[in-house]
This record gives sequence, C-alpha cells and structure tokens, in this order.
Amino acid sequence: MKKQLYIVLFTFGILLFPQVNYAQVDFNKKPDDDLGNNEDAYQELFFEALKQKGIENYDRAIEALLKCEKLDNSDPALFFELGKNYSKLKNFGAAEDALQKAIKKQPDNEWYLDELYEVYAKQNDLEKAIKTVKKLVKYHPDYKEDLATLYVKTKKYEEALRVIDEMDAELGVSITRDRVRNMIYNATGNKKEQIKNLEERVEENPDEEKNYLALIFRYSENNEKEKAFETAKKLLDSHPDSEMVHLALYKFYLEDMEAEKAVASMQIALSSRLIKPEAKMMVLSDFVKFVSKNPEYESKLVEITSKIADDEKGKSNIEVAQYFLTKGEKNNALTYYEKALETAPENFGVIRNVLLLYIDVENYSKAVEMSNEALDTYPSQPIFYLVNGVAQNKLNQPEKAIRVLETGLDYVIDDPKMEGDFYKQISISYTQLNNTDKAKTFSDKAKQLESTN
Repeated sequence: MKKQLYIVLFTFGILLFPQVNYAQVDFNKKPDDDLGNNEDAYQELFFEALKQKGIENYDRAIEALLKCEKLDNSDPALFFELGKNYSKLKNFGAAEDALQKAIKKQPDNEWYLDELYEVYAKQNDLEKAIKTVKKLVKYHPDYKEDLATLYVKTKKYEEALRVIDEMDAELGVSITRDRVRNMIYNATGNKKEQIKNLEERVEENPDEEKNYLALIFRYSENNEKEKAFETAKKLLDSHPDSEMVHLALYKFYLEDMEAEKAVASMQIALSSRLIKPEAKMMVLSDFVKFVSKNPEYESKLVEITSKIADDEKGKSNIEVAQYFLTKGEKNNALTYYEKALETAPENFGVIRNVLLLYIDVENYSKAVEMSNEALDTYPSQPIFYLVNGVAQNKLNQPEKAIRVLETGLDYVIDDPKMEGDFYKQISISYTQLNNTDKAKTFSDKAKQLESTN
C-alpha cells in the first residue's frame, strides 16, 4: 500500500516539477536544514571571536562567543575562550565561571587548568591557586616549584619544604629551589634545620664543591667559625684545586695569625677567573688592611695587583692607591691612580684625586692640562676650576687664574669653605699683578667666610 502511494506521489512530483529531471544532484552538499545553518553560524562566530581577540577587541570577542553559546553550549573550547577574554578585561569573576565550565566538560585539559591558575594568580587568590596547581602537578612536575612558592606566600612552610625535598630527591638540587628553601629558613629562623640539610648534602655528595661552600657560609653566618674552618679545610683536602674555598680560608688564616697562608689564599682568590669582581674587591680591601699593619707584605700586594685581570684593574688600582695615600706616599698613590684612569678615564673621584695629588707633588703643568680636559667632561664641577686656578697661580699665570677662578665661582653652591678657597686664590692672583686693593678685597672676603664658619 505504502509502495503504491509512493509511486503516485513520485509521478505527481515529476509532472509538477519537470525541471528536476534536468538538475544534477550534489551529493557532497551539506543538507540545508537548521542543523547545517547552526553549524555554519557557530563556526563563523567562533572565528570572528578569535579574530577580535587577536586585535584586542575583547568585548566584541565575548559578544560573538556568547552568541555561539546560544547556538551550542557543548564545546569546552568555547568557555575556555570566554574565560581568556574575560581575564583580559580583568572581569575575573566571569573568567573563573567560564573556565570552571570548560574544566567540568573536560576535566583533564591542563590548558584550562593553567588559565584558571593564572586568573587566581592575578587576583592573588592564593588558596584557590594552590588547589588548581595541585591538579596541574600531575601533568607537569615543574608546577611543583609554583606550588612551593605558593606555600611560602601563604606561610605554609612545612608543606613548601616537603615539596622542595621531593623535587630535590627526584631532580637533584637547584639554585632556584635553594633560594626558596633559604627564604623559608630565614622566615622561620630555623638555622639548625638549614645547616642539617647542608651537612646531609655534603655527606651524600662529597664531590660537590658548592655544598661545602654553602655549608661554610651558613656556619659562618651562625657564628660557628670552627666548624666553618674545618669544612673549608675538608673542601681543600677533597678539592685541592678549588679556588672558591680561598674566599673563606684567607679570613680564617688571618684570624689565626697565619700570615703566609692568608697571603697565599688571597693571591689565589685575586687571580681566580671564577670569583666575581665584587668578591675580589672585598678580598683586596682586606689585603690592603692587612698590609697596612704588616708592611713587609707590601711587595706581595703590588705584585698581585699587577696580575689582576684587565677588566678588574681599575678598582684594584684604586684600592692600592688609597693604601699608599694613607701612608703619605703621594707619588706611589699618584702612580696607581693614574693606572686606574687608564681603565676608567671618566671616573670623577679618581680624576679629582689625581689633580689634587698633582698640586701636592708640584706638577702644576700636568694639573693645568688635566683640569682643562676634566672641565670638558664636567663643566659644572667647581673643584676642577679651583685646581686649575691654583696651578695657574703657581705657574705665574695670574690673568688666566683669575678668568678660570671667576668662572668657577658661579658653580659653588652652599660650600663656604670652597668659596673661601676661591677668594684666596683670586687674592693671590691680584697680588702677583701688584693690584693690592683687589687682592685685599678678596682676602677679606675669604676671612669673612672663615669667621662666620
């Protein structure tokens, strides 16, 4: 019965719509029904949202995504994108809701969890961040470092140490985790636990130099100097070529009055290419202090300074120059300051000291030459005008002295002593010119400043 009815309807259709006989059928064409329309519309809106997000039109991206949701709310990626756009607009509540929906639909997607973690981090919602990172840890162990940091921020120090211990056991120690570990020990004041941890490391890995060094530092910090010294000697026994250990050893030798060993350690530290320049300057400073009390080692100080790497010589030469200056050996001090200028030609302090020493050692021509060069670099520094004026007076060039001194006076601000020095030198210049009236005027000005101060 149904078959006969189908034939009648089919025949009637042919008579009614004859064009069908001539049309070709496209079997690849999507059916033109509501489902097909919805799918096309969804895709267009979704890609429009991605485009708008790409050009930072987050409001429009959200608008398109909300239209997508009305068409089909089954896709977790839709809510993921919504969450990211809300987050960009700092609408964190909406971002959290959207991302939670995405995670509910696809709980094992680490990207969704990571984005949610970022939302909590931006809000400083540490408790929720911890819960999220705990889930992320199973995808990537690297998140454990985030977890430890979050525990520290929430003052859950035991949990943080437990996580760090786990990572150290799995991956070996790292500088980053040690930094966090030390933050915890400093926050809790638990130095004993910190030292115990380092002692275990030395015992378990006796070939690892940095473990000894860390333990030496912590012993010293905790005023356990004997243990620090013993550990340093152990390190030297196990690593006779170690250079870093001498940063600690020389201090212990100095305290024990073992001068030869102290000097030897300082020489190794200052010659090392592994030790940072800042640390070397501390050693050199201690060396200079030592030599000032033990002048028989002066030649050693001079010798080691000449061997220091070129990029570190500037500061080392300054240290030695200051040593000679305190001894009153101005020519030796000048020699080292001049060497320092070779590596730091625009160092204001060194230029000033060199110029003052030129005056002291009566090298006035050099003082004029160098102060003129200094004024090209520092045209508003009155000290350089004053030095130039003093030197010109010494060279019997009073006119030049007056010109430079009067110019320099304009740069003297709130410094009565320096102002008085300028007046004295101008008075000397006018005395050389036999202009006694002006000489007296400026001399009186200098005396007046002295009496008021």
